[in-house]
Amino acid sequence: MVTMTTLVIILAVVVVVAAGAFLVFGRKNSGHGLRRRFGPEYERTVARHKGDTKAAEQELNERLKRHGSLDERPLSPEARDEYLARWAGVQDRFVDSPQQAVAEADTLLAELARDLGFPDGKDFGEQSDALSVHHAEHVHGYRRVHDAKHGEGDTEQLRTALVEARGLFDVLVSNGTHRPVRRDKHHAEESGTA
Repeated sequence: MVTMTTLVIILAVVVVVAAGAFLVFGRKNSGHGLRRRFGPEYERTVARHKGDTKAAEQELNERLKRHGSLDERPLSPEARDEYLARWAGVQDRFVDSPQQAVAEADTLLAELARDLGFPDGKDFGEQSDALSVHHAEHVHGYRRVHDAKHGEGDTEQLRTALVEARGLFDVLVSNGTHRPVRRDKHHAEESGTA
Protein backbone atom coordinates (compact mmCIF):
# COMPACT_ATOMS: atom_id res chain seq x y z
CA MET A 1 0.00 0.00 0.00
CA VAL A 2 2.80 2.42 0.93
CA THR A 3 4.67 1.68 -2.29
CA MET A 4 1.55 2.29 -4.36
CA THR A 5 1.02 5.66 -2.67
CA THR A 6 4.68 6.54 -3.14
CA LEU A 7 4.50 5.53 -6.80
CA VAL A 8 1.40 7.68 -7.37
CA ILE A 9 3.08 10.67 -5.69
CA ILE A 10 6.26 10.23 -7.76
CA LEU A 11 4.20 9.93 -10.94
CA ALA A 12 2.23 13.08 -10.06
CA VAL A 13 5.48 15.00 -9.41
CA VAL A 14 6.91 13.83 -12.75
CA VAL A 15 3.77 14.97 -14.59
CA VAL A 16 3.83 18.38 -12.88
CA VAL A 17 7.54 18.86 -13.63
CA ALA A 18 7.07 17.78 -17.27
CA ALA A 19 4.13 20.15 -17.70
CA GLY A 20 6.13 22.99 -16.15
CA ALA A 21 9.10 22.26 -18.42
CA PHE A 22 6.82 22.29 -21.45
CA LEU A 23 5.35 25.64 -20.45
CA VAL A 24 8.77 27.17 -19.87
CA PHE A 25 10.79 25.60 -22.69
CA GLY A 26 8.42 23.81 -25.03
CA ARG A 27 6.28 26.59 -26.37
CA LYS A 28 8.38 27.88 -29.21
CA ASN A 29 5.90 30.66 -29.91
CA SER A 30 5.92 32.00 -26.37
CA GLY A 31 7.04 35.54 -25.66
CA HIS A 32 10.66 34.57 -25.20
CA GLY A 33 10.63 32.40 -28.34
CA LEU A 34 8.99 35.15 -30.36
CA ARG A 35 11.45 37.72 -29.04
CA ARG A 36 14.35 35.51 -30.09
CA ARG A 37 12.87 34.68 -33.50
CA PHE A 38 11.78 38.20 -34.44
CA GLY A 39 14.54 40.22 -32.72
CA PRO A 40 14.02 43.94 -33.41
CA GLU A 41 10.72 43.19 -35.15
CA TYR A 42 9.36 41.95 -31.80
CA GLU A 43 10.17 45.29 -30.15
CA ARG A 44 8.73 47.22 -33.11
CA THR A 45 5.48 45.27 -32.89
CA VAL A 46 5.20 45.76 -29.11
CA ALA A 47 5.77 49.50 -29.61
CA ARG A 48 3.08 49.59 -32.33
CA HIS A 49 0.71 48.00 -29.79
CA LYS A 50 1.67 50.66 -27.22
CA GLY A 51 3.46 48.17 -24.96
CA ASP A 52 0.72 45.52 -25.02
CA THR A 53 2.91 42.42 -25.33
CA LYS A 54 -0.06 40.07 -25.46
CA ALA A 55 -1.52 41.83 -28.51
CA ALA A 56 1.92 42.05 -30.15
CA GLU A 57 2.60 38.36 -29.57
CA GLN A 58 -0.82 37.48 -30.95
CA GLU A 59 0.00 39.45 -34.11
CA LEU A 60 3.40 37.78 -34.47
CA ASN A 61 1.89 34.34 -33.97
CA GLU A 62 -0.67 35.14 -36.68
CA ARG A 63 2.19 36.11 -39.02
CA LEU A 64 3.87 32.80 -38.28
CA LYS A 65 0.65 30.92 -39.11
CA ARG A 66 0.17 32.82 -42.38
CA HIS A 67 3.76 32.88 -43.60
CA GLY A 68 5.81 30.40 -41.60
CA SER A 69 5.53 27.58 -44.13
CA LEU A 70 6.50 29.76 -47.09
CA ASP A 71 9.41 28.26 -49.01
CA GLU A 72 11.59 30.77 -50.77
CA ARG A 73 12.30 29.97 -54.40
CA PRO A 74 15.91 30.35 -55.49
CA LEU A 75 16.76 32.90 -58.16
CA SER A 76 18.25 31.79 -61.43
CA PRO A 77 21.81 33.04 -61.96
CA GLU A 78 20.50 35.37 -64.68
CA ALA A 79 17.82 36.86 -62.43
CA ARG A 80 20.35 37.26 -59.63
CA ASP A 81 22.74 39.13 -61.98
CA GLU A 82 19.88 41.33 -63.20
CA TYR A 83 18.92 42.28 -59.64
CA LEU A 84 22.54 43.01 -58.75
CA ALA A 85 22.85 45.28 -61.81
CA ARG A 86 19.61 47.06 -60.96
CA TRP A 87 20.75 47.67 -57.37
CA ALA A 88 24.06 49.05 -58.65
CA GLY A 89 22.02 51.45 -60.82
CA VAL A 90 19.99 52.52 -57.78
CA GLN A 91 23.19 53.31 -55.90
CA ASP A 92 24.60 55.24 -58.87
CA ARG A 93 21.42 57.34 -59.21
CA PHE A 94 21.41 58.19 -55.51
CA VAL A 95 24.10 60.84 -55.99
CA ASP A 96 21.99 62.90 -58.42
CA SER A 97 18.49 61.91 -57.36
CA PRO A 98 18.24 60.45 -53.84
CA GLN A 99 14.42 60.42 -53.71
CA GLN A 100 14.16 58.64 -57.07
CA ALA A 101 16.82 56.10 -56.07
CA VAL A 102 14.98 55.28 -52.84
CA ALA A 103 11.71 54.85 -54.77
CA GLU A 104 13.47 52.50 -57.19
CA ALA A 105 14.97 50.53 -54.28
CA ASP A 106 11.50 50.08 -52.79
CA THR A 107 10.15 48.79 -56.11
CA LEU A 108 13.15 46.54 -56.64
CA LEU A 109 12.83 44.96 -53.17
CA ALA A 110 9.10 44.35 -53.73
CA GLU A 111 9.80 42.63 -57.05
CA LEU A 112 12.69 40.59 -55.66
CA ALA A 113 10.60 39.39 -52.71
CA ARG A 114 7.73 38.49 -55.06
CA ASP A 115 10.09 36.52 -57.33
CA LEU A 116 11.31 34.58 -54.30
CA GLY A 117 7.75 33.53 -53.43
CA PHE A 118 6.73 36.18 -50.90
CA PRO A 119 3.32 37.87 -51.28
CA ASP A 120 3.05 40.43 -54.05
CA GLY A 121 4.45 43.87 -53.25
CA LYS A 122 1.13 45.55 -54.10
CA ASP A 123 0.16 44.90 -50.48
CA PHE A 124 3.21 46.26 -48.68
CA GLY A 125 1.92 45.31 -45.23
CA GLU A 126 1.37 41.67 -46.15
CA GLN A 127 4.70 41.43 -47.95
CA SER A 128 6.67 43.05 -45.14
CA ASP A 129 4.90 40.82 -42.59
CA ALA A 130 5.95 37.73 -44.56
CA LEU A 131 9.50 39.04 -44.85
CA SER A 132 9.55 39.67 -41.10
CA VAL A 133 8.84 35.99 -40.45
CA HIS A 134 11.81 34.88 -42.56
CA HIS A 135 14.18 37.86 -42.39
CA ALA A 136 13.30 39.71 -39.19
CA GLU A 137 16.79 41.14 -38.77
CA HIS A 138 16.62 42.94 -42.13
CA VAL A 139 12.99 43.86 -42.80
CA HIS A 140 13.38 47.21 -41.00
CA GLY A 141 15.47 48.54 -43.89
CA TYR A 142 12.71 47.72 -46.35
CA ARG A 143 10.20 49.56 -44.19
CA ARG A 144 12.50 52.59 -43.97
CA VAL A 145 12.90 52.73 -47.76
CA HIS A 146 9.17 52.32 -48.26
CA ASP A 147 8.40 55.11 -45.79
CA ALA A 148 11.07 57.36 -47.33
CA LYS A 149 9.57 56.76 -50.78
CA HIS A 150 6.24 58.14 -49.57
CA GLY A 151 7.57 60.94 -47.40
CA GLU A 152 10.09 63.69 -47.31
CA GLY A 153 13.50 63.21 -45.87
CA ASP A 154 16.84 64.87 -46.07
CA THR A 155 19.61 63.23 -48.06
CA GLU A 156 21.18 61.67 -44.98
CA GLN A 157 17.89 60.04 -43.95
CA LEU A 158 17.44 58.70 -47.47
CA ARG A 159 21.02 57.39 -47.52
CA THR A 160 20.55 55.65 -44.17
CA ALA A 161 17.31 54.05 -45.39
CA LEU A 162 19.04 52.82 -48.54
CA VAL A 163 21.99 51.41 -46.58
CA GLU A 164 19.62 49.53 -44.25
CA ALA A 165 17.59 48.24 -47.18
CA ARG A 166 20.79 46.91 -48.71
CA GLY A 167 20.97 44.40 -45.87
CA LEU A 168 17.65 42.86 -46.92
CA PHE A 169 18.61 43.05 -50.59
CA ASP A 170 21.86 41.17 -49.93
CA VAL A 171 20.06 38.42 -48.00
CA LEU A 172 17.32 38.04 -50.60
CA VAL A 173 19.53 38.13 -53.68
CA SER A 174 21.85 35.55 -52.10
CA ASN A 175 18.95 33.12 -51.57
CA GLY A 176 19.61 29.71 -52.99
CA THR A 177 23.30 30.29 -53.57
CA HIS A 178 26.32 29.26 -51.60
CA ARG A 179 27.97 32.61 -52.22
CA PRO A 180 26.37 35.47 -50.31
CA VAL A 181 26.76 38.88 -51.87
CA ARG A 182 28.29 40.25 -48.67
CA ARG A 183 29.95 38.14 -46.03
CA ASP A 184 30.00 40.95 -43.44
CA LYS A 185 26.49 42.17 -42.62
CA HIS A 186 27.88 45.58 -41.70
CA HIS A 187 29.89 46.01 -44.91
CA ALA A 188 27.69 48.75 -46.33
CA GLU A 189 27.78 50.80 -43.13
CA GLU A 190 31.52 50.38 -42.69
CA SER A 191 32.40 51.26 -46.25
CA GLY A 192 30.16 54.32 -46.20
CA THR A 193 28.44 53.36 -49.43
CA ALA A 194 24.81 52.59 -49.97
